[in-house]
Amino acid sequence: MKKLLIGNQAVAMGLHDGGLGVVSSYPGTPSTEITEYLSEFNDIHSEWAPNEKVACEVAFGASLAGARSACAMKHVGLNVAADPLFTLSYTGVNGGMVICVADDPAMHSSQNEQDSRHYAIASKIPMLEPADSQEAYTFAKTAFELSEKFDTPVLLRMCTRIAHSQSLVETEEQIPAVLKDYKKDAAKYIMMPANAIKRHPFVEERTLKIQEFSENCIYNTLEMNDTKIGIITSGCSYQYVKEVMGDSASILKIGMPNPLPVNLIQDFAKKVEKLYVIEELDPVIETFVRSLGIDCVGKEMFSILGEFSQSTIAKAFNKEEKPFVSADSIIPNRPPMMCAGCPHRGLFYTLAKNKITVLGDIGCYTLGAVPPLSALDSTLCMGASISGLHGFNLARREESEQKSVAVIGDSTFMHSGMTGLANIAYNATNSTVIILDNSITGMTGHQQNPTTGYNIKGDPALKIDLEALCHALGINRVRVVDPYDLKACETAIKEELKIEEPSVIISRRPCVLLKSVKPQKPLLVNKDKCKSCKRCMSLGCPAISFKDGKAVVDVTLCVGCGVCKQLCAFDAIN
Repeated sequence: MKKLLIGNQAVAMGLHDGGLGVVSSYPGTPSTEITEYLSEFNDIHSEWAPNEKVACEVAFGASLAGARSACAMKHVGLNVAADPLFTLSYTGVNGGMVICVADDPAMHSSQNEQDSRHYAIASKIPMLEPADSQEAYTFAKTAFELSEKFDTPVLLRMCTRIAHSQSLVETEEQIPAVLKDYKKDAAKYIMMPANAIKRHPFVEERTLKIQEFSENCIYNTLEMNDTKIGIITSGCSYQYVKEVMGDSASILKIGMPNPLPVNLIQDFAKKVEKLYVIEELDPVIETFVRSLGIDCVGKEMFSILGEFSQSTIAKAFNKEEKPFVSADSIIPNRPPMMCAGCPHRGLFYTLAKNKITVLGDIGCYTLGAVPPLSALDSTLCMGASISGLHGFNLARREESEQKSVAVIGDSTFMHSGMTGLANIAYNATNSTVIILDNSITGMTGHQQNPTTGYNIKGDPALKIDLEALCHALGINRVRVVDPYDLKACETAIKEELKIEEPSVIISRRPCVLLKSVKPQKPLLVNKDKCKSCKRCMSLGCPAISFKDGKAVVDVTLCVGCGVCKQLCAFDAIN
């Protein structure tokens, strides 16, 4: 059957049809949909884990038990899962195990542009990289066979464009999920030093075997055309190269970027007059090609930064760029912003108003850094706000403890915030942490987490009590505020900053986009009372604008949160 699928859906179907039994993931754009689509199948177990390390370890446990398993994450999530990843290379698998990772060139929704191929090389784990949805399906399905054949987890690398673009996929019959026998094997699975040192030679031998396999596998393909130009490429770059160059160049498409095929590359290089390597982000393939003593053109011609495009390739080869349509008029810039009625807005306004130093975290609340609020001072990685606040206060204790806070979302707190809070309690800085509890994982599209009371399928599940958890981690002072109440927010922040002990403020109000949240009647501006002071504009709410010198509320956007009404000294907003 042929279907039009985005890459992530194709991966999900490939994993399912390959005999998947268990999938555990943490949502992260551009990987999220893989697990969301898998959750629609009732013949497998799917779940959201608190973080990527846990997800990877769950997949390992399922593999150990004999099931085919998978986990999915974005590229920075692989950093979190790196601890089990490297040792998984030594233990190998029982049931096949696939680790899906989605890179984000151009940082559409990420804090860096890291290239996950480095993890495959460093951990000595084979990696597959599809170039369209059909390959995403095929590679995902066959990855289980590869995993079991060579006794290794397999990394499946996606990128934003392949993950979210559509192409035709011809699906195949599902391979029934089979639970392999489990036998205790201490030497293989208990990685104490005496056992681990014996597994290292196995890893090196396995790498050589997989490299030999890569020479004639389905993942690497050769297209011999005009031999004046030879191009080695992979993934999304292949699509750009093929569209621009057509049959005017010979192409070696790498679908297995680790380990790379030696003989295949050497033979290809001999058949072409001039060799180019075209790959997004780091020169991984190029460096390998040069290590074989082969001369090639790579990053001196193609950028190490961001995404490529058809235009990138056309310009590089002095080919005519295809025409494109541009707007007839200048379109105003539309910076990202928090939604109208976002529960985080009132809290960030209060922090900015009181000139508080705010160490931020990863989530939609990072938009609190955008003008006019400009409330954040840093954003590093999941959980870094809390640990960072502790370090900030250690360095500037006398002047910062009463002027600095950390902000972190409920899902992010469960992901990586708990250990940082335990550190604050244990090592005793007078640090105030604000947990922005909007009852959902908002940034990646409303996925459930351990604090929401629902699982991945929307069924009722255990709901972790944040107040009790913070107390258990050693924090005596825990209080809850409604971020729509500006006075209550300001009182709570000022009081907790004055106290000479660690404290937690939970800013609790559901995300306004949740289906269960019913908007209130929109507010209106009395133009006769409006004095054009623009204080309401300091919120940065997209529902408020100025027209003819007076504030105007867009009733199609306003949800009636009432935060702007609290700012108006002239009672003009009602």
